[in-house]
Amino acid sequence: MINEQIRDKEIRLIGEEGEQLGVMSAKDALKLAEEAGLDLVKIAPTAKPPVCKIVDYGKFKYEQTRKEKEAKKKQKTIEVKEIRLSPNIDTNDLNTKMNAARKFIAKGDKVKITLRFRGREMAHMANSKHILDDFAENLSDVAVIEKAPKVEGRSMTMFLTEKR
Repeated sequence: MINEQIRDKEIRLIGEEGEQLGVMSAKDALKLAEEAGLDLVKIAPTAKPPVCKIVDYGKFKYEQTRKEKEAKKKQKTIEVKEIRLSPNIDTNDLNTKMNAARKFIAKGDKVKITLRFRGREMAHMANSKHILDDFAENLSDVAVIEKAPKVEGRSMTMFLTEKR
């Protein structure tokens, strides 16, 4: 809210240099802002009384968007990469999948390993858990298990993340 939009009876005013000007009526504060040729901007509307500042509104808005962009730049997004396996996977295929998982983890992503069962494979789900255990064991130098292997419908899933 700026200038005439501020309808509060009393506000705490901060000057253009950042100095405290005390608690006063919104009309008096608006007069001070107009004398300085600047805008009255409500900075903390939830405070008791609300805090307003005398600033150039365009410059204030620009600074705010720049700070938000800077904060966004410093954020790191973590993606979840999925690797699908089957119970009758061969050792060389498993090694290839492990190398792919190693690359994903090195980049800082989480890896979801899914062991999918089809048809008669469903009867031997318990026997196939060792595949996920071996997978995690071979990647133990770079990764830790975030979520242990868990059966969900026709698949068994496990999450691995980077070792800290």
